[in-house]
Amino acid sequence: MNHDYHHLLFALLFLIVLTGCNESADRETTDPNRAALLVYNADIWAGQGEPAASALLVNADGTIAAIGSDTAAWSDDIDGRTERLDANGEFLMPGFIEGHAHFSGLGSSLRNLNFLRSRSWEEIVAMVEERAEDTPEGVWITGRGWHQEKWDKPHDHSIGGYPLHDALSEITPDHPVVLRHASGHALFANEKAMELAGVSRETPDPRGGRILRDEVGDPTGVFEERAMDLISDAYQNFIQKMSPVERKDEWLAGIREAQDECLRNGITSFQDAGTRYQELDWYKELDASDSLRLNLWVMLRHGYDDMAGNMEGLPHYGDRFECSAIKTELDGALGSYGAWLLEPYFDNPGFVGQNTTLVATVDSIAQLADEHGMQLCVHAIGDRANRETLDVMAKYVDSTDDKRWRIEHSQHIDPADIPRFAELGVIASMQGIHCTSDALFAETRLGTERAREGAYPWRSLLDAGAVVTNGTDAPVEDVDPIESFYASVTRKRADGKATFFPEQSMTREEALHSYTAAPAYAAFQEDERGTLAPGMQADFVILSKNLRDCAEEEILETEVVATYVGGELAYGR
Repeated sequence: MNHDYHHLLFALLFLIVLTGCNESADRETTDPNRAALLVYNADIWAGQGEPAASALLVNADGTIAAIGSDTAAWSDDIDGRTERLDANGEFLMPGFIEGHAHFSGLGSSLRNLNFLRSRSWEEIVAMVEERAEDTPEGVWITGRGWHQEKWDKPHDHSIGGYPLHDALSEITPDHPVVLRHASGHALFANEKAMELAGVSRETPDPRGGRILRDEVGDPTGVFEERAMDLISDAYQNFIQKMSPVERKDEWLAGIREAQDECLRNGITSFQDAGTRYQELDWYKELDASDSLRLNLWVMLRHGYDDMAGNMEGLPHYGDRFECSAIKTELDGALGSYGAWLLEPYFDNPGFVGQNTTLVATVDSIAQLADEHGMQLCVHAIGDRANRETLDVMAKYVDSTDDKRWRIEHSQHIDPADIPRFAELGVIASMQGIHCTSDALFAETRLGTERAREGAYPWRSLLDAGAVVTNGTDAPVEDVDPIESFYASVTRKRADGKATFFPEQSMTREEALHSYTAAPAYAAFQEDERGTLAPGMQADFVILSKNLRDCAEEEILETEVVATYVGGELAYGR
């Protein structure tokens, strides 16, 4: 009996000691202040105005412990468990923050037909024909990215610069087809899609939209702005026939692809310009399960009637997911004559574009944002839309406020309105790549003087003291920040076909700032990310070229070597 007792006592004591050792080891492993990663031999740009450095020390909790060049000063913090990364002298900077794009839309574009690189209508029709061969009858074929102004030559069977639907309809008699314009402000539908949507010669143009028609009044297949809803509603009827599980699985597959694509491009944070209620719930689930591999900040996007009385739980602040803004819009896009202008289009006399949402409605949404402590983000491209947006915001913002309300795109601004951005503290949420992408037709649309003085006026806004952010509006453009950076500092198209008023260029430092600390500030996240400093999140990217001083022709050759989010490798070349 005594023998058994001693054995039992020994076993219990051993278990207690072992458990204590394990708990101690766990505490050491999970100690948030433990030096988990040392990056050295790097050429570090920590942010605008920050001192040069060559080394970075990261805590186990994913924050920066120290940054500098004297690693010997950190010797007491570094031990055998600290991972060491030799950057081989390459350029290290804060991770790119995509300041305005569409996350689930990017995912969908990666899974569906993508026409961003297509050079002709014939090429697009051939891509649809190939997809139709592997698609069951009755299933919709979708794609995005075409832009008639960027084709190698105008289509010879067209109206208003757009081709007719006949060639597309002929090869897809049993498949409804919807192909969205690169801007997202027009779409092309085949005959089957128009049939399912109930569109005919008698269908009237909705307010804020246009159905393009031929000489006898028949629809050509092109639907602009609010007219797109006719086809989109028919497509949504098809989607609603899928089971909830199928819809969610398809969405998740796109999100996985979008995350991979962003991390490959050095993007560590993404600001989404329009998220639905259902997506909010799904993003919360991903965040709770630690399945978001980058930081996601989103704008809720619904009509006023849908949002009023339905704001419970907002704003929402999670680990890597945040919804603290509301998105609406006042006009469309320049390429599809949807931008709302003060004076008529130079190449379309008498037409001033589309006011897609009533100013009074935007004002109601502004009041809703103000009441709930949400940022207001308004899509405005034309100079009339920007002026009307500033007028609305001025009713709710004064010099004592720090609302950081945003105008998304801010592409064409009357010079008289440029100082108002800084005066009201309104963020100019712009996309550098749009300037050079639109360079082939922007001057034609606006005329030389209006284009010179107010089109993509980054220099004028910055000189006036405004905060200018950068991005790509993906999937409208490729999500690659290097191309948008190149456009920001050169105002040149990558293909060499045009340079758009280079006097409005940003400096290299300004462009880097617009892709890092500026968008962090525009989302009230400047204390967490956007610069590399002790206490900040260790979100950084290593590049093959130094964007501060490499030769201009080398910028587009820059490759992402590695992307780190919260101090952990998220992508490696």
